[in-house]
Amino acid sequence: MNRRRYNKLRSNNSRIKEVIFSHVESNLREYIIFTVIFLIGIIVGVIFINNVSENQGLEINNYITSFISSLKENKEINDMVLLKDSIKKNIVLAIILWFMGSTVIGISIVYLIVAFRGFCLGYTISSVIATCGLWKGILFVLSTVFLQNIIFIPCIIALSVSGMRLHNSIMKDRRKENIKVSVLKHSIVSIGIMLALVLSSIIKIEIPHRLIVNLL
Repeated sequence: MNRRRYNKLRSNNSRIKEVIFSHVESNLREYIIFTVIFLIGIIVGVIFINNVSENQGLEINNYITSFISSLKENKEINDMVLLKDSIKKNIVLAIILWFMGSTVIGISIVYLIVAFRGFCLGYTISSVIATCGLWKGILFVLSTVFLQNIIFIPCIIALSVSGMRLHNSIMKDRRKENIKVSVLKHSIVSIGIMLALVLSSIIKIEIPHRLIVNLL
């Protein structure tokens, strides 16, 4: 009985992998476009933090230092409040991307959102490394930023690609039947990605603070 369940689970996992690889392969051009846009955002974020004024640099440094100090001093942090806030932000982001991807003129906003998220990531990584030093900064980034973004980044790019597919489908065929089917597919993908974003929020909040303290 257990062997049957194992084989069934293995079969389902294989099908899921096949669907994902097939989806990426058939939309490779779109994935490359959004990945490049995201990487450009990261580069701009890194360049920006390296060219901020001295006062702005001190403000960023003080903010990160105070955050790390609060962890080391074991100040009470309400994880549930942080988790709810993170989930709320990710759901709102998913809804915005879904809505913008569902409108013909909104696809340009999707490009800007992806670039901005890349900018935020590059800005954060560069700020932490500038404040904590190269090796401690890298360890901090790997233990916090990297873990949540393993899920977050692919989700944002996949949702953006889904919006682009919807846009292209509507441009090719503007019949009501096609629009309804395309919007439905986009909505189903968006719901699945929204659940994955909730998971990324859980990973983000549930990282033990002790790990960060020990690293720094």
